[in-house]
Amino acid sequence: MKLRDFLNYVKWMFVGVTGKLVIDILFFTTRIEIKKFNKVRSFFSSKRFILAFWHSRILLVSYLYKNLNGVVLVSSSKDGEFIARILQKQGHETIRGSSSRGGLRAIAKMINLLRGKNRPGVITPDGPRGPRFKVQPGIIALAKKTGYPIIPVSYSAKKIKIFRSWDRFILPYPFTKCRLLFGKPLHVPADVGKTEENMARISLEKELNRINREADGYFNHLIL
Repeated sequence: MKLRDFLNYVKWMFVGVTGKLVIDILFFTTRIEIKKFNKVRSFFSSKRFILAFWHSRILLVSYLYKNLNGVVLVSSSKDGEFIARILQKQGHETIRGSSSRGGLRAIAKMINLLRGKNRPGVITPDGPRGPRFKVQPGIIALAKKTGYPIIPVSYSAKKIKIFRSWDRFILPYPFTKCRLLFGKPLHVPADVGKTEENMARISLEKELNRINREADGYFNHLIL
């Protein structure tokens, strides 16, 4: 192995290990409350589902469900590389690409990895560049082809830092209280047409936004 390749390997190994450690330490200090898990408990037991949450809400979800052996769609950008390395250390397999732009190969690969296997898929349907809180069609295609239900999830926290990024990313403060909330599962039958697919996309978007507002509202946050 060339020196440059070795140093690059060490750099990304450091990113993954350090990133996972920081997230572990952060949420170890917090109080985490999980709501409405009973409605999705059977899906989690089967591991045959697609977990969906907005790009801004990745931290707590990735922490709670590390070692889930999920297949996670991550942007192929440089920023996405940081996320991918941490997710890999959290026990997931990452597929690089976008759910809407140039991501047909990524979605096809996810379908092949999930079909017939007891492992979940994970997608942030407004990533990697937005528009924020708008579901892109890739996740609907994945659900249709695999037969997996989509499980919406969101979270918020009492004390948070809201970044001025496109997704309004939230970072809970240490020692705060977090509240994670599951939404209503969405099934996309294999025989539906484009009209029904679009209706499913809108339905998922509404449900994700609803539980987002509910999680934020519990702590009196209004994140626009």
